[in-house]
Amino acid sequence: MFKQRICLIALGILSATQAMADGQADAKGFVEDSSLKVLLRNAYINRDYKDGNKDKAEWGQGFIGTFSSGFTQGTVGVGVDAFGLYALRLDGGKGRSGAGGIDFFKQDNSGKAANDLAKAGAAVKFRISNTVLTYGDQMPALPVLNYDNARLLPESYTGTLITSKEIKGLELNAGRFTAESRKSDEGRDSGGLKSINVLGGSYQFTEQFKGAFYASDVEDVLKKQYVNLNYVFPLATDQSLTLDFNGYQTKLDKSYATKAKAGGQDNKIWSLAATYATGPHSFTLAHQRSTGDSHLGYAYGGYQRDQGRVGDGGNTIYLANSYWSDFNAEDERSWQLGYGLDFGAFGVPGLTYNVAYVRGDNITTATSSGGSEREIFNQFKYVVQSGPAKDLSVKVRSSVLRVSQKSSDYNVGGNELRVFVDYPINVF
Repeated sequence: MFKQRICLIALGILSATQAMADGQADAKGFVEDSSLKVLLRNAYINRDYKDGNKDKAEWGQGFIGTFSSGFTQGTVGVGVDAFGLYALRLDGGKGRSGAGGIDFFKQDNSGKAANDLAKAGAAVKFRISNTVLTYGDQMPALPVLNYDNARLLPESYTGTLITSKEIKGLELNAGRFTAESRKSDEGRDSGGLKSINVLGGSYQFTEQFKGAFYASDVEDVLKKQYVNLNYVFPLATDQSLTLDFNGYQTKLDKSYATKAKAGGQDNKIWSLAATYATGPHSFTLAHQRSTGDSHLGYAYGGYQRDQGRVGDGGNTIYLANSYWSDFNAEDERSWQLGYGLDFGAFGVPGLTYNVAYVRGDNITTATSSGGSEREIFNQFKYVVQSGPAKDLSVKVRSSVLRVSQKSSDYNVGGNELRVFVDYPINVF
């Protein structure tokens, strides 16, 4: 049934091709528009847990190669995308690996982390006008299915995705994926996903106002909807106020809710962030609220087979108060005060700093209510602007997270440090 819907949507999209220039008509060729990029990533995460929990840390060197061909010329353009991933463990043995939130290298049955891992994937793509159909191994970045690229290696999914940009300002997406590759494992179907269907789009209504709506259905797990509204108020030269609203509505399948001891099936979570920018400074005030009867709160990401989680991507949380903690517990209410600074205005282009304080309360778990948590987040990032190391970036972030005893069933506090060094190389 869903495949039939996808076909009907594709036909409808293709019938509305009058509003934009024909992207396929500008195709230069399979080889002429191709590119090969390699990202060298050195990543380290250390978590100093509190309340008697064992500290965890992993360190590794990753190599992420991506190839994207152009499209052949003609009415229907054909192309290929491919990736190759390799990671070498530099540290994280001796019992320090195995944290679900780090997950650089999956452990074997004896609890030992792999010394290295390698995997590859490819997809074929077809373009008519400004609509592209891609089948194969992909890294989708949608609000209801967003691969995790915030660790050593990225996740990937296998399936079909249609992306249409036939009308100016409008992007439509429809897809079905039937396998998930865990970022720390070599298997193509190592996540245990049965299937996920996604559908939605985004539209730029005016230069200042844009919105999006998406929905997904993870087989035997949950159904989810997402909405976004974003408005930028220009105030004066180099000044603006941005209002950003994001919300998810989730309903767990009854059998999954029972298995996960969720208590109930429903969750709604939303955030509203106001950011005032003036010159190199930005000031953010945000509120986030979770309601519903599911003890899981807002459920996303994870791996169904190994963690009893969802399987819709580790970055599928387009919410304002998501740092180390996501502040997404049942009934949780959280506030954020944030500040950002661009040092380019002070003679150091490429250097930025961000700090945020988030406090959440009213947390409910299966055993308690009225819990709280708080986090102080800091991040420095520097991107080399010129020379042989141009575009090399160094990102250092830390979080201090404290969780009340009443919230211990939901989260665990500690001190976290992340150091990422990314060096992108454009081969051609």
